[in-house]
Amino acid sequence: MSLTTQSAADLAAMLARREVSAEEVTKAHLERIAAVDGHVHAFLYVDADRALSLARSVDARRSAGERLGPLAGVPIGVKDVYTYAGAPTTCGSRILEGWIPPYTSTLVQRVLDAGMIPLGKTNMDEFAMGSSTENSAYGPSHNPWDLDRVPGGSGGGSAAALVAYEAPLTLGSDTGGSIRQPASVTGTVGIKPTYGGTSRYGLVAMASSLDTPGPCARTVVDAALLHEVIAGHDPRDSTSIDAPVPDVVGAARSGDVRGMRIGVVRELGGEGYAPGVEQRFNEAVALLQDAGAEVVEVSCPHFDYALAAYYLIMPSEVSSNLARFDAMRYGLRVGDDGTRSAEEVMALTRGRGFGDEVKRRVIIGTYALSSGYYDAYYGSAQKVRTLITRDFEAAFQVADVLVSPSTPTTAFRLGERVDDPLAMYKADLCTIPSNLAGNAAGSFPVGLAPEDGLPVGFQVMAPPLADDRVYRVGAALERLLPNQLDALGALPGSLAVKEAVR
Repeated sequence: MSLTTQSAADLAAMLARREVSAEEVTKAHLERIAAVDGHVHAFLYVDADRALSLARSVDARRSAGERLGPLAGVPIGVKDVYTYAGAPTTCGSRILEGWIPPYTSTLVQRVLDAGMIPLGKTNMDEFAMGSSTENSAYGPSHNPWDLDRVPGGSGGGSAAALVAYEAPLTLGSDTGGSIRQPASVTGTVGIKPTYGGTSRYGLVAMASSLDTPGPCARTVVDAALLHEVIAGHDPRDSTSIDAPVPDVVGAARSGDVRGMRIGVVRELGGEGYAPGVEQRFNEAVALLQDAGAEVVEVSCPHFDYALAAYYLIMPSEVSSNLARFDAMRYGLRVGDDGTRSAEEVMALTRGRGFGDEVKRRVIIGTYALSSGYYDAYYGSAQKVRTLITRDFEAAFQVADVLVSPSTPTTAFRLGERVDDPLAMYKADLCTIPSNLAGNAAGSFPVGLAPEDGLPVGFQVMAPPLADDRVYRVGAALERLLPNQLDALGALPGSLAVKEAVR
């Protein structure tokens, strides 16, 4: 078996036993990227020289007898929303083209401190605004299952890199489903930790009350191992929670759901959900029940208003956060020929530097925050957010976790929804409530939809700081669905990627 098809846990074990060097593992993944990324476009920037230098350093430290972290020497892809000193950070936008940050985000620093090897920056929808990666200013990523389909968004590059075996682990960020929706449509594992459980320092902000960094992986244990590395209090993030990190690795290795109460959310299903998605979801629920879980139906009536509330709160925060990209301090500057005012240069720069979706959300947010409309729009949306949080609190009184499909459909075709923003937004129907409430959630693969042979995701939601419950159910699904997950591992999708795997 190729080094690139090994799980992160298996690679870590091989490295610890000195059966392979970090340099060899890193070279294998860099060669894999060179071989297939022309088809997939998962990466915006590959940091080959620095990655190999870091790998050699890990090998030297291991040879010297230094005690290293459990993932030391394992490569990782980094979503291009995280700063990494010396590497370009574009957030998929022209307005940051050429910007080299002078500082490193907390998550990337923790990855480096753990001895992991950043391979480069993965593609994303511009400033994390999108559900398909088609909003990237540098072109879309492609789903390795079918290169004509999307890998989800906004972190489609991170998910595509995993499923194309370009990286065993990647970093993502989840504002309304940007980790979980790509995981769902690519057959991978994506976790949104409790808000505040992972640091946002150095994560270029989209919507500060919603943005949540998290791990992306091909297996549940791999995701948990990365979660353990990146989580924990950070004094540089004012929203960071100063509390112990739940035992996510132990939960991922257990997968025991006996006695757990699993609540199926009534509002997250039915009309608009693909038959194959609902079929695989219902089959997985039945397997969890057979494994000893108690399954109950719960109602969260205000979830029906989550999409509308989100698309007022999020654009309002976008309008505020993106005001910093003004052509005066860093990034793109257009029309600065000495004849124009600062306001004219700013308008020209933002007009050319931002894409259509970013402009749409800035305009919506600015309107929602404007005098005379604030209470009617932004204020009302925040009240709905409170009601959604209360729905979760009531549901968690009768269930340990809540479950639903991760997204209503399998991967749609590139170009299918680009002219219909509402259809694109509906990809996040199931994931948005957890961002509004701040609780933990994750997406796990549960097989292929019968009608199109594409992956289906199963969402697990848990109370704040009960992230371990998400992993416990995900591990149970992984154990209970060996045949379906073997099919996922076979990648019977794109011929180009299949041949490159061989």
